[in-house]
Amino acid sequence: MPPSDPEVADVLVIGSGNAGFSAASSAAQHGARVILLEKAPAAWAGGNTTFTAGAYRTAFAGLSDVLPLVTNAPASIASRIDMAPYTPADFMADLRRVTDARTDPALALALVNESNETTKWLHALGVRFVLSFHRQAYEIANRFKFWGGMVLAVEDGGKGLVRMHQAAAKRLGVDVRYDTPVTGLVIENGAVVGVTLARPDGSTTTIRARGGVVLAAGGFEASPRLRAAYLGPGWDRAYVRGTPYNTGELLHAAMGEAGAASAGNWSGCHSTCWDAAADANTGDPGLTNQYTKSGYPLGVMVNAEGKRFVDEGEDMRNYTYAKFGRAVLGQAGGVAWQVWDAEGAGWLRKEEYAPDVVERVEAGSLEELADRMAEKGFAGKAAFLDGLAEYNAAVAAFRRENPNKKFDPSVKDGMSTRSSASGLTLGPDKTNWATPITKAPFLAVKITCGVTFTFGGLKTDAATAGVVSQVTGKTIPGLYVAGEMVGGLYYGNYPGGSGLTAGAVFGRKAGREAARRAGVRAAL
Repeated sequence: MPPSDPEVADVLVIGSGNAGFSAASSAAQHGARVILLEKAPAAWAGGNTTFTAGAYRTAFAGLSDVLPLVTNAPASIASRIDMAPYTPADFMADLRRVTDARTDPALALALVNESNETTKWLHALGVRFVLSFHRQAYEIANRFKFWGGMVLAVEDGGKGLVRMHQAAAKRLGVDVRYDTPVTGLVIENGAVVGVTLARPDGSTTTIRARGGVVLAAGGFEASPRLRAAYLGPGWDRAYVRGTPYNTGELLHAAMGEAGAASAGNWSGCHSTCWDAAADANTGDPGLTNQYTKSGYPLGVMVNAEGKRFVDEGEDMRNYTYAKFGRAVLGQAGGVAWQVWDAEGAGWLRKEEYAPDVVERVEAGSLEELADRMAEKGFAGKAAFLDGLAEYNAAVAAFRRENPNKKFDPSVKDGMSTRSSASGLTLGPDKTNWATPITKAPFLAVKITCGVTFTFGGLKTDAATAGVVSQVTGKTIPGLYVAGEMVGGLYYGNYPGGSGLTAGAVFGRKAGREAARRAGVRAAL
């Protein structure tokens, strides 16, 4: 029998994460018949979005700008909130600062300037936001003090976000198909007109798209081979923090088959402090982001040899957690330990550090703590005790010299180990939140490096989310990109929460442009 005619959609979206669903819903709102294809089974829907805390970084004019979006700030709570505006200039300054000014200017401008509008679009789409009291605020003197410029999260984090995106897509008539791996792009006369799919029997089939294909299939972070090839030696040992299905095939298909230009920091990635007892090859769909260990600003981190190796107080956690995983991976064995005394441990988030989430090592003295850590591979007791003795003495010296300074985790408080009398010689100085580690009981947690997403991707037109050709320097007709596959936004580091925002900004843009190219009439 002759083969049947291929199926035809207006817009094809590849990937079921925040970026893919944003693209699909946007295209559907503009009147397109949309098919969303996902390699993973339905149980793994959402890609890396499932494993996020659901935080969105957006420019906003103040508390009054975000209150209409959230469900957890009644008047009795709102009256106790201290929240400074986070302007587009603030957002851009943070983005440029943490990327050493390497962020693509046009992409950065689109992300920053469209962040507020896009967040409100998501809210209208059915995404329920909350103020991030549990991650981005400290209650001090009966006031909730928000810090770090990021205040919004989604109800039930990444898992909740995926459910809400799925519900919106269903309402808009998007045809979502799981267990459907895309194996390549269909190209005619220089334009992308569809994709090829793998069938269970090993054969392939084709779906065509009138308007175009939106690539939102993630980076290559789940491929040990590609991590070692692009990120460098040792990165094959990093733990996969999220989905095991982001293995980079469509990045290579876009560059190899369609001639897409690459862009961005191919040797860079988002990597964070991660539970050393977690599965090395995949995130946990139940605990998701709870394996993150982000409480290091409240204590110290030492490697397996007992030595501190980063300034835990370098900046607010939002601006250091995505790069400290790399520092941990560079230590002996690719592991480290986070350590607190009783007062520091009292500030830790239960979601990350409760006994039913992480293996805690506790003791009544630092010497006993080191002995218990040694049972789990720690080999630096002498250096650990010497380093903490010097650290505690330096903290005390700073406090004697600066009696009016107070510990405040909601700001960069300047509480340091450096004073005119002393500083540290056995490790880097801690420049903020340097509190003594002297009060029993003491707590230690073993961590490693968890890789979240890779920074290298496809060169992207900021206005249309179109993929730029390596040959012509113009956008490739019918090919769009969103999410982790956009190259050029991040270098070495990223501002926390900006990944989900970027996925929605460029996903929304890509879906709209692909629908327009299909020639359909807007439904809304």
